[in-house]
Amino acid sequence: MRYLSTRGGSPAQSFEGILLEGLAPDGGLFVPESLPVFSAAELAALRGLSYPGLAFEIVSRFAPEWDRQELRALIDATYTAQAFGSEEISPLRTLEPGVFLLGLSNGPTLAFKDMAMQLLGRLFEATLARRGSGLNILGATSGDTGSAAEHAMRGRRGIQVFMLSPHARMSPFQAAQMYSLQDPNIFNIAIRGVFDHCQDLVKAVSGDLAFKERYRIGTVNSINWARVAAQVVYYFKAYFAATRTNGEQVSFSVPSGNFGNMYAGYLASRMGLPVRRLIVATNENNVLEEFFRSGRYRVRATAEVRHTSSPSMDISKSSNFERFVYDALGQDARALAALWQRLEAEGQFDLSGTPAWDYVRRAGFVSGMSTHEDRLKTIRHAWAEYGVMIDTHTADGLKVGFGYREAGIPLICLETALPAKFGETIREALGREPERPAGFEGLEGRPQRVTVLDPDVDALKAFIAGHCA
Repeated sequence: MRYLSTRGGSPAQSFEGILLEGLAPDGGLFVPESLPVFSAAELAALRGLSYPGLAFEIVSRFAPEWDRQELRALIDATYTAQAFGSEEISPLRTLEPGVFLLGLSNGPTLAFKDMAMQLLGRLFEATLARRGSGLNILGATSGDTGSAAEHAMRGRRGIQVFMLSPHARMSPFQAAQMYSLQDPNIFNIAIRGVFDHCQDLVKAVSGDLAFKERYRIGTVNSINWARVAAQVVYYFKAYFAATRTNGEQVSFSVPSGNFGNMYAGYLASRMGLPVRRLIVATNENNVLEEFFRSGRYRVRATAEVRHTSSPSMDISKSSNFERFVYDALGQDARALAALWQRLEAEGQFDLSGTPAWDYVRRAGFVSGMSTHEDRLKTIRHAWAEYGVMIDTHTADGLKVGFGYREAGIPLICLETALPAKFGETIREALGREPERPAGFEGLEGRPQRVTVLDPDVDALKAFIAGHCA
């Protein structure tokens, strides 16, 4: 399997070749030249596999050159009951007949990002050991990616992490999960601005090919294809848990910010999973909701990006969206590059009335938005009706998902974090503290280590150069 850039200006590479790369040298994102598709017989064979077994069958399709015994060992070591709380790894809970909650937040940092990041840490370490080299990971987080990445990479040989986050725009719990780490290979950098500033800085540094090569810069953001591939797994696992036969369809409702989680669901559909609808749920920063409703994609100015009670989705530029538009344009790299040039110049584009918009509709996407008041009502409803406490992002997904519920079609809502990470809003909604898993007591009171910088690429480069091993 070869991987190409969405913008067409980079040579094809293998899975291991792109594993440490992040952005392609031409600024695009790597995608496989063709997707593996499971036949009806192959899909039937997947049903009933354990989570590690299913992960191996799916991830190995994307990395055919990797030694199968080594890959299976890495996957088995990743997806354990000790790390994720049960043998199920991603348990499916019935809220009411036909409505399910997919538990993805039982890993080390209590967020769905652990599902892929824990495997990524092992893949990175194995690759670097084989090459006898090191890696400086540069990432951006709006809340959960950073802690998941840092906990997956802490103490790993040959790896240092430089993680950017928007200064004072995460929940206190989210910030403390990152900033309280004292590992010498972890560097937290708070950027004065919004998440889009952080993401732009990562892309700017990655786009300086000489700097990237000199300082061995890689990334763990959802632009990393290995993360996307690992996230595909739990869509298959959820489908098998919610259905009895492979003739049934399901719909997925996914809280969406950077579009990596939703994009993995779209890939699962293209790989043969019988999906009826892909429901894009956003908060007040509704760039994606607007696109999937109207065909217009408009990046918000910094002043327009709202600080909400579901902060991990306070995003205006969705990185993985480029991969989806590439498909919508018929995988025409030249057309994609031209469209992104227009986006950079004008801040928007509109695909309505085009063949690309027809593709969007055929792919099964629908969308909706949730507000702070909606979140409070949904959290109260879930607690009163189901006895389940959900976080703010999951509430967005549940609220929007209910709006698209269809008789006879199981609705699977993806949990994205545990409520302990968003205590202020839980207290407002329910008048009580969310439960904290063991080991997280007093987290916000621990000593914190973080550097605050302006959104300046030269200042960031100087910091990285000064702290590289």
